[in-house]
Amino acid sequence: MQKILIFQSLWAMERRHTDGIERSLEENIEMIAGAGYDGISSDWRDRDTVRRISALLKQHGLTAEGQCFPATVDDLKPVLEIATESGLHHLDIQPNVRPRRLQDCIPLLEGWRRLSEEVDFPVYVETHRDRMTTDLFFTLDLLDCFPDLKLLGDISHFLVGREFEWPIDEVNHGYIHRVLDSAWAFHGRVASREQVQIEISFPHHKMWLDLFLDWWEYGFRSWKRRAGPDETLAFTCELGPKPYAITGPDGNDTTDRWAEALMMKDLVRARWDSLAA
Repeated sequence: MQKILIFQSLWAMERRHTDGIERSLEENIEMIAGAGYDGISSDWRDRDTVRRISALLKQHGLTAEGQCFPATVDDLKPVLEIATESGLHHLDIQPNVRPRRLQDCIPLLEGWRRLSEEVDFPVYVETHRDRMTTDLFFTLDLLDCFPDLKLLGDISHFLVGREFEWPIDEVNHGYIHRVLDSAWAFHGRVASREQVQIEISFPHHKMWLDLFLDWWEYGFRSWKRRAGPDETLAFTCELGPKPYAITGPDGNDTTDRWAEALMMKDLVRARWDSLAA
């Protein structure tokens, strides 16, 4: 049976509070496990750190999304080796290049795809600002070039990057739906036209929260049609610390991001469950 796995980002666990206090890795993973998440998302480039994380995940019965930021084809090779040693649900590539021409992307994507065929876990390309996929239209052109390109959809970047007018028109919905139709995993944060990450617990932000929940539900429906009968879909709650998080005059978050991550987890799972119902 198809299932959803909801992860929590370790980067999003950073407090970056003015009191200077940070939880340990052990404390963060214990919190994540205790809250009912299925796994974590973390940078997967350092072998020693990955071994430490993997040992903790095994203790708690969790899995992982690994992240990497290659600028060349060869940059991906050591990450694939580390991920093969540790095991992963999937690997997320943020392509750390900013070509102006599609032709310059082709050898990189072809090389990464060729390497990815040698491992037994999925490798996805994330939609993200300041990366190859920073622009919505450029990314749509990439999909024209590679119709079977498997994306990891973080659509918050496209909304704020293109500054869609409200209400969102059908043309822009169509652009986002095309990205979601190529997404095999998701990163969860809610943007507005002006900010990449807004407080989802604020009542006046509900219209943006509902928009993203509707987009994610569309993505879930699309994934269910494309995926195998026993595959698992990963959704990562990724409410990042400042400067992603909006801060007040004291330099600290305006909301409790952990509480909002739990809120997002429950809302996303409810949307998924509604499809089964």
